[in-house]
Amino acid sequence: MEILGTTLRICVEDLESSVAFYERLAGTPALRFERGGVSVAAVGCFLLMSGPERELEVLRKVSATIAVRDVDEAKDALTASGAQVLAGPVGTPAGRNLIALHPDGSVFEYVDRQAAETA
Repeated sequence: MEILGTTLRICVEDLESSVAFYERLAGTPALRFERGGVSVAAVGCFLLMSGPERELEVLRKVSATIAVRDVDEAKDALTASGAQVLAGPVGTPAGRNLIALHPDGSVFEYVDRQAAETA
């Protein structure tokens, strides 16, 4: 599995003021989308999320998002190494993802751009 990078996941109360700060910090505009009642803004290596507390409570359990070349390859490597796939792979607005529980109890999201490249 080739890891291409990581994204820091941040749950925020006020998405608009947070987006403005992170756009200035990263020097890049936000890519925005909605998912499951949660407003999301991707700004550089930051993924800002705002929405209902019950949705954010679940999202806070995921430590980080890890970009990989291929989610299916990541799934195979993760399960072969003792991780448990909790959800996915499924399509997202930016590609495909899965959620995995590592043997140490850490939870990570793995994402690729496969759907975006083939669309």
